[in-house]
Amino acid sequence: MSMKRLALSTVLAATLAAPGYANEFEPAMRSFFEQEINQWATASILVDAINDQNVTTQAYDQARIDALDTAWRAEVGLSQSPTITPVISNEAAEFLRSQIASSGGRITEIFVMDNQGLNVAASATTSDYWQGDEAKFTETHGVGPGAVHFGDIEFDESSQTYQGQISLTITDPSTGEIIGAMTVGVDAESLL
Repeated sequence: MSMKRLALSTVLAATLAAPGYANEFEPAMRSFFEQEINQWATASILVDAINDQNVTTQAYDQARIDALDTAWRAEVGLSQSPTITPVISNEAAEFLRSQIASSGGRITEIFVMDNQGLNVAASATTSDYWQGDEAKFTETHGVGPGAVHFGDIEFDESSQTYQGQISLTITDPSTGEIIGAMTVGVDAESLL
């Protein structure tokens, strides 16, 4: 680990140990959202993918959603993944990976959800398929147009970095209808 990264990690660790730390990062996360993410959040490739999946999943009941989520979780890490592969191997997922590549290391992951909270496209495999019961969905899609949720900064063991999530409602620009949500993982150290 470089000296700069070690110093940043030390500052983040000290900040995160203090009460009320989440609000200290929200202004930086909000600025990143407004200046970067908001520019491509309603790209037609994402809107079209969400609308297409909504046609299929709109009639799913909770039992169907739970079964799909169970199948997804069982496939994580396997070479054969018929539930996961369509979500990470589509044009919208490629678009998301291009946003990560052009972020200069500031974005760590992106995934887009439909009206049910089911993954439509993801830059990489997520731990589960259904996000509908999590704040990233309930605090955005469930709130209305323009809703943004800034998650707490947490240490990610796999990447050994401090990360936060910015989630937002996705509205179809042509209809004004709420169609889904998106979550963008950001490297907190890059926001300092």
